[in-house]
Amino acid sequence: MKEIFYDWGGGNVWLFHFINDVRGDCLDKFMLLGTALGEHALFPLYLGLAVILGLSGVVTTPTSDPLRHKNRAIVWFAAIAVFALSYFLDGLLISALKPFLDFPRPPLALPQGTLHIIGEPEYHHSLPSGHSSFAMLVVASLWPVLSSVWRMAGSFFVIWVGISRISLGAHFPADVAAGFVSSLAIVLLTYMTIQVLIRVQAGKIR
Repeated sequence: MKEIFYDWGGGNVWLFHFINDVRGDCLDKFMLLGTALGEHALFPLYLGLAVILGLSGVVTTPTSDPLRHKNRAIVWFAAIAVFALSYFLDGLLISALKPFLDFPRPPLALPQGTLHIIGEPEYHHSLPSGHSSFAMLVVASLWPVLSSVWRMAGSFFVIWVGISRISLGAHFPADVAAGFVSSLAIVLLTYMTIQVLIRVQAGKIR
């Protein structure tokens, strides 16, 4: 199973080298920035920005249309709730999966001298990538309230963070993909649950 879903018939290591072998001072700095922006520790900052944008979006909705104003507020409230709850659930999942699976990171799995490592090398708990998971969580949670331009920017952000983990020698592509999928699944489940609760509550009010 591991050979199929993780090793990809050798494709996982091949793709790692394809990305990791491309080097340059500006590129390394760009990738370090991508990883820094994907840090879980930035959750309070991103949550605060989401709240500010949500309040701004609700306030600027014309009050002459009460129904539109209410729906706009509900959409933003739901998105922020999904973000906060998904972050909590994602943290539980990541903290459980990493030590349980204990997949080796590239510096331990690959021969010394065959890869480039930027920053402090890590050797264990490779699957899934926490940075990639968090980047996906941020964008997927807020997707319903993002404009088309911000959705493109968000998609770039997710890909940037994921590639940065490979470029810096911290994760294999399969770790990044697993982080994307696990986080997206949590966000979707949380979103559907909150939507059901909103509909139930709306039915009670009527």
